[in-house]
Amino acid sequence: MHEALAIDIGGTKVEAAVVDTDGRIVSGTRFRGATGPLASRAELEATIIATAERSVTAHEGSVVGVGIGSAGPIGTTDGTISPINLPRLAAFRVAEAVRRFTTAPVELRLDGTCIALAEHWQGALRGTENGMGIVVSTGIGGGIILGSRLIAGASGNAGHLGQMQLRRREPDAAGAPWTLEGIASGTATVAWARAQGWTGSTGEELGADAAAGTDVAVRAIRRSAEAVGEALCSITTLLDLERVAVGGGFSRVSPDYLDLVQESATASALHDYARKLRVVRSGLDADGPLIGAAALVLRP
Repeated sequence: MHEALAIDIGGTKVEAAVVDTDGRIVSGTRFRGATGPLASRAELEATIIATAERSVTAHEGSVVGVGIGSAGPIGTTDGTISPINLPRLAAFRVAEAVRRFTTAPVELRLDGTCIALAEHWQGALRGTENGMGIVVSTGIGGGIILGSRLIAGASGNAGHLGQMQLRRREPDAAGAPWTLEGIASGTATVAWARAQGWTGSTGEELGADAAAGTDVAVRAIRRSAEAVGEALCSITTLLDLERVAVGGGFSRVSPDYLDLVQESATASALHDYARKLRVVRSGLDADGPLIGAAALVLRP
């Protein structure tokens, strides 16, 4: 059975694991390291490589390739990553660094692209020809499937919906950038709520207060979901999507979050075909980025 090393690089952590051809993470090969904007470049590079090496060392067999999914932007031509949430890692030649400990071929794509690929292979987009897999978490990212084919784009950054501009919204006390991520991510939503007088500090606290009926928490979560729904409506109007699979920690901030996203997407649609979009829960969630990264090798 062919197996691939999968690496997922995000704003707060890096994960690595070996994945088999059935899309299963091989037991004992999954490892995690902390990233974060406060770490130095040297620390970030060392953590990424050490985490990947631990996974390879723990695996008894060989791998046919390495799939890397990273927060973007990325550069598929030169194998670089420049994650927005990790500015000190800008232009890191991750593919070249990985080749220091393996001779296997390396494939690099946006983390959202990997998520969409995983959902189409093993998750909530199975049987769907046109869809997206997205994550609403510390940031917001996504990937596109059209005609049952992965759409990566010329630079590899297709699907980077977190950086969509939503300029019609008026500035508020939070002073966030008017991108979808700047409005609707977990980080941005907590910041907005605090600017409105809320005294909590995490998405979990925000969810708990919303469940208790705290007005500002309820409004903050609705604001996030409505923005995500509007963005998905625009993308669906452009690409005629059937289904969007949503994962990420902040998408679980309240039991009705996806219902609110669906309501917003439907209400924003100007055409009947766009109203047919269905927003569904990810079928893989936390495993999706790794399964999708491996799929870059196992299902090219």
